[in-house]
Amino acid sequence: MENKQQKTIITVVGKDTVGIIAKVCTYLADTSINVLDISQTIVQDYFNMMMIVDFSGSTKSFGECQDDLAKLGEEIGVDIKCQREEIFEKMHRI
Repeated sequence: MENKQQKTIITVVGKDTVGIIAKVCTYLADTSINVLDISQTIVQDYFNMMMIVDFSGSTKSFGECQDDLAKLGEEIGVDIKCQREEIFEKMHRI
């Protein structure tokens, strides 16, 4: 039986450095989280990325991934936030 997609929004913001996308995507791949969509921009040396991922195949809990990604962000000098799609939508409703 197929798992229903559990869409999650991941945002990454900070000073641009080499390897940000690679490190985040390596973590996601190692945790069996599939990237559905990705958008990134760099404005005056500041990196901004938003990803939509499918969390349904993850080998870790949502909370563990939030903590791991926050720690990864600290290690590479960016801020990484992870929110479930339904929470993200409710927070950004006008």
